[in-house]
Amino acid sequence: MTESNTKAPTIFKKLSVLILAFGPGIFAIGYTIGTGSVTSMIVAGSTYGMQLLWVLLLSCLFSGLLMYSYGKFALVSGETALFGFKRNIKGGKLIALLIIIGISFGQWNSLIGIVGISSNLIFEILVINFPALRKFEYHTVLAIAMLVIGTMYSLLLVGKYSFFEKILVIFVTIMGGSFLFSLFLIHPLPTEVIEGLLPTVPQVQGGKMMVVAFVGTTMAAATFLSRPLFIQGKGWTIKDLSVQRKDAITASVLIFIISGSIMAVAQGALFHQGKPVTHVLDMVGALEPVAGKFALTLFFFGTLSAGLSSIFPCLMIAPLLLADYQSGKLDSSSKQFRIITGVASVVALTVPVFGANPVQVQILSQVFNVFVLPIVILGIMLLLNNKKIMKNHSPSIGVQFGLVLAFLFSCVISYNGIVALLDY
Repeated sequence: MTESNTKAPTIFKKLSVLILAFGPGIFAIGYTIGTGSVTSMIVAGSTYGMQLLWVLLLSCLFSGLLMYSYGKFALVSGETALFGFKRNIKGGKLIALLIIIGISFGQWNSLIGIVGISSNLIFEILVINFPALRKFEYHTVLAIAMLVIGTMYSLLLVGKYSFFEKILVIFVTIMGGSFLFSLFLIHPLPTEVIEGLLPTVPQVQGGKMMVVAFVGTTMAAATFLSRPLFIQGKGWTIKDLSVQRKDAITASVLIFIISGSIMAVAQGALFHQGKPVTHVLDMVGALEPVAGKFALTLFFFGTLSAGLSSIFPCLMIAPLLLADYQSGKLDSSSKQFRIITGVASVVALTVPVFGANPVQVQILSQVFNVFVLPIVILGIMLLLNNKKIMKNHSPSIGVQFGLVLAFLFSCVISYNGIVALLDY
């Protein structure tokens, strides 16, 4: 009896240590797999099946490479991304400022959609148990949104990297577990998964926009630019180069597995039923008859965790990038940080206040994220090839070739993003 009691806490403690040992990659997952990613994956899976799995795979490969590249630059140079642009690239000040504006615009748009979808999801769960709330949908959704964003803002006021990391670990663990477990209950055929790895673009209205949205949510520029800051917060040094590499690989693999699981569940439950998702309510009505209440609740719980895990990084990104540009330091406790995150919290209430469709807002916000991507990739290519900075840690031919491919891929996607927006 005594022996079993001592073993149980030991196993639990080991599991906790393993999860909490996860590095800055946890922020990469938090940035990447938010409600925007979940929405894009659900819409794609329910509308096109597994046809866009190849886009997800490419995006995750390039995303892992860019996380590794920015992390290596940070450990070797001791500098952060935008501060490094400003100091080491001709015209770097202007480039850095344009990046701050572009990413803040994209992330705040994502934040608007995230809060809108999360508050609508909570409302729909409440309505299942309290149908009378349907009459007060607008005011209830708005109240939920204010409560969610208010709670997240109050947590941000703690101002410690280690605290933020632990909160994100909890949300990401719940999210990943929920989606992976859902995949065991609802899954596509193996042949459909293999066909999804063959490059094709849906030749229908909105097909190009979905491809761009996929890249916008998976190859999020904010993820790479913030990585040196979070490495700084973690306290890693040049001795941790191999740890940094493993962290980047692990993060990109988990992003692919979790995102692919979401798409697969939506494909298995909705695609063959001919029920594409266009509104948050569609997820409830379409999933329940096929998946049952347990799977539906589990999937919704994962979606909600994804939303909450993304609110944190999205609120933080603008002040973090601004502090990066100003001093090259991780700033999460200054007056500037509190003011900007406060403004972002107010902006986040746009969808609930105006009653817009959060699914459409979220997909559009992902499209906007791709436009700064080519500059962000070109910037790290220039920094890594600067021998004065990297010394004997210059990137390998394989890394350089991968970055060139990532740059070309981002240019093609950005062009298609412009075309998709014009068509829209």
